[in-house]
Amino acid sequence: MGKGPTKTMSNTSWSQKIAALQDQREYQTLNWEGSFDEYLEIVRKNPRVTRTAYQRVYDMILSHGKTEYIDNKKRLVRYHFFSDEKNGGRDAVFGLDVPLMKLVNVFKAAAHGYGAEKRVILLHGPVGSSKSTIARVLKRGVEEYSKSPEGACYTYSWNFAEKVTLLDGTSLSGQIRSPLHEEPLKLIPRDARAKFFPELVTPSAGGFAIPELGELNPSCRLIFKMLLQKYEGDLMKVYQHVRVHRLVFSEKDRVGIGTFQPKDEKNQDSTELTGDINYRRIAEYGSDSDPRAFNFDGEFCVANRGVIEFVEMLKLDVAFLYDLLGATQEHKIKPKKFPQTDIDEVIIGHTNEPEFKKLESNEFMEALRDRTIKIDIPYITKLSEEIKIYEKEFNPTRIRGKNIAPHTLEMAAMWAVLTRLEEPKKHNLSVIQKLKLYNGKTLPNFTEDNIKELRKESTREGLEGISPRYIQDKISNALVSDKSESSINPFMVLNELETGLKQHSLIASEELRKKYRELLNVVKQEYEDIVKNEVQRAISADEDAIAKLCSNYIDNVKAYTQKEKIKNKYTGLYEEPDERLMRSIEEKIDIPDSRKDDFRREIMNYIGALAIDGKVFNWRTNERLQKALELKLFEDQKDSIKLKTLVSSVVDKETQEKIDVVKSRLIKNFGYDEESATDVLNFVASIFARGDAKE
Repeated sequence: MGKGPTKTMSNTSWSQKIAALQDQREYQTLNWEGSFDEYLEIVRKNPRVTRTAYQRVYDMILSHGKTEYIDNKKRLVRYHFFSDEKNGGRDAVFGLDVPLMKLVNVFKAAAHGYGAEKRVILLHGPVGSSKSTIARVLKRGVEEYSKSPEGACYTYSWNFAEKVTLLDGTSLSGQIRSPLHEEPLKLIPRDARAKFFPELVTPSAGGFAIPELGELNPSCRLIFKMLLQKYEGDLMKVYQHVRVHRLVFSEKDRVGIGTFQPKDEKNQDSTELTGDINYRRIAEYGSDSDPRAFNFDGEFCVANRGVIEFVEMLKLDVAFLYDLLGATQEHKIKPKKFPQTDIDEVIIGHTNEPEFKKLESNEFMEALRDRTIKIDIPYITKLSEEIKIYEKEFNPTRIRGKNIAPHTLEMAAMWAVLTRLEEPKKHNLSVIQKLKLYNGKTLPNFTEDNIKELRKESTREGLEGISPRYIQDKISNALVSDKSESSINPFMVLNELETGLKQHSLIASEELRKKYRELLNVVKQEYEDIVKNEVQRAISADEDAIAKLCSNYIDNVKAYTQKEKIKNKYTGLYEEPDERLMRSIEEKIDIPDSRKDDFRREIMNYIGALAIDGKVFNWRTNERLQKALELKLFEDQKDSIKLKTLVSSVVDKETQEKIDVVKSRLIKNFGYDEESATDVLNFVASIFARGDAKE
């Protein structure tokens, strides 16, 4: 005999716990329903509920805030909406502030009715440049905005509690929703709007005017017309059948958000955009041209008042592109056997470069080209922004049980950005220096104007190169590789990147492969320089020793610039400034003998300026001097640590203790763990062992 379900000891059932998690008040707000009169009162209080699709999208972006900043003397805006903070940055777009500014400016122009609302927005760029991510963020943003009080939007339905028989013998019953989720104000006859709207929207609305609404869709137009005939022109009786609903956009429910993508030509036709005949209802209404026997459920119909995305738009058959012409310019679609029908939606598509070139060369598609606003979405060319892509995907919360050594993601990102940069036309500038300039580093003899010039002369920069997807795939390979038991380091990832070049389908020539391999060597050299510097700083991180060395240097520089002698602390005698000490420090940052006087005066002037501001100078205050002092101290101490002995199998106790101190500094100051700190010390030790240490 079977046992029944076990009862819990708690007084609260599982279903009650689930029910308690729902915000019932929010549900009721989002499912508000009222009469036509109640809706008109809502419009009187807040006419912005009648906004066009473009106005709503533009307001939605601005509602998340923005930050203005200056980059290379150019005023830029970062729109926080594209950081996708509400979803934890899952679809955040990095490093594309300029293209996104152009996109938002299109929305702004369209919101003001300056003509951009009659165009297709086409995001154009290489694979993996975040075109579809931008479209996805916009669609999801519109969904969320429609749930907020500021983004409230309304539509209507026809309600017949009892069957209503019309003059033609057909009847209406139940609830019939507007198939295009139309604005309820469309139910006001067109000739009455000009007189009524000024009375409805008062000057307190802040200058907002109800936009041009167009005509009812064929199905609702027929119902409205037949009810008017039945009630002999009495509009009040017609409006008694109207119920207004809060409209919440949802891509999954096909409300206000549409997505259309290419499929096999044999299995796709243009009715997917505009709707098709419901053959089952033809028998009921007697004609396939009766709008009640038509399903207005094409993507253009369901996306009305919201956003429609055309995935890989230019891969579509020409027949589909023709439907776009009327949808953009006239904001109308032509369903089968019905008149042109008004729509109001943001049409956004995206495409890769080969398809766009095909469009440009097709003389029969001039009309579409003329109705398209192309916005280039290139790859990122700023290293710090590229790194954010991989940090989002590969971070401690997502990668469990594996550590990623410092600089691993940075080196992968560096190589990706290098493949996208054009060779500098200036002979005294390397591509790695160009990368650093773009990333905000300063180089001698290069100003912000030079950087602007570099960007202007690079016409194809960011439109070619390696996709972030390739980098992500190879980092994933490194993480699951047998070679990485507990952590991965830059060399593992760089080796994966190099191995994958052989099978990379988007690399057109062997010459390009060779170039990318050479850039990997550039990155490896850069990594060597970085870790050597970190080990040097860890070895010379004795702050008391640096402070003492700095004090000694400053005393000598002060005496030198003021042409004085300096008192020897041990002998008590006055001696000439220690030129050998000063030069041994200055040479570490490549100060030539001919420039030593300028540098020393610069240091003294700097100390004087700090004193005037009431600030005290220390060795951390001046970045260049700090680097010189650290390198000098490293040179003095490296022999006592005997780093080269790390590559041998025997290390004495005293040396091991010193190495452990260095390792602990690497962990504390540079983010290494025990394993990666040991690895990097071994790596740097091998460099010293082959006599490749920095002077």
